[in-house]
Amino acid sequence: MFLRFAATALALTLALPAVAQDAAPETPVETLPDIALGAEDAPLTIIEYASFTCGHCANFHSDVFPQLKADYIDSGQVRFVQRDIYFDQVGLWAGILARCGGDDKYYAVSDMLFDEQKEWLSGGSGDEIAANLRRIGLKAGMTEEQMTACWDDTAKVEQLIATFQQNATADEVEATPTFIIGGEKVSNQPWDSMKGIIDAKLAEAPAPAE
Repeated sequence: MFLRFAATALALTLALPAVAQDAAPETPVETLPDIALGAEDAPLTIIEYASFTCGHCANFHSDVFPQLKADYIDSGQVRFVQRDIYFDQVGLWAGILARCGGDDKYYAVSDMLFDEQKEWLSGGSGDEIAANLRRIGLKAGMTEEQMTACWDDTAKVEQLIATFQQNATADEVEATPTFIIGGEKVSNQPWDSMKGIIDAKLAEAPAPAE
């Protein structure tokens, strides 16, 4: 199922016209590094695979993530990484916008996209949704020209898609949100259950070097 979604997302972006087709087929597209929150030396890493058009992902970010951040990320126990999944063209547009302001603004823009998901997705056409996304970008301090340049940057879009496909295929992700907690794939679940998994993983983590 995942490969079908990936192929759909790739096809929808051919808004990557001649550039992609002229590239040598044996030349791999460079993937992008993760953007992380929390201490680099945190004993536990949590990866969330999320789609900006996924209602369950929006619920996680409103109901669970604040507790995760306060209890574990801000305390230095967890390094958190969000990896975007593009199941549709609109999700890709949002993913491009999230990266458009640079790594420092990624999580702030991501939060806005999840917080206002129902509003910006309510557009009746692609043009209306794009206009809604532009309004979020403006609130985040981006300019119209900056957003247009990001959406027109076909090389960066190719990198985003390649990164999404490589990571999600490696971790066998087929639905969102999916979590990788200390190397273990975990499905979406209530905070109390996730907290139990996090605490167990932290108990197993090696003690920091003196």
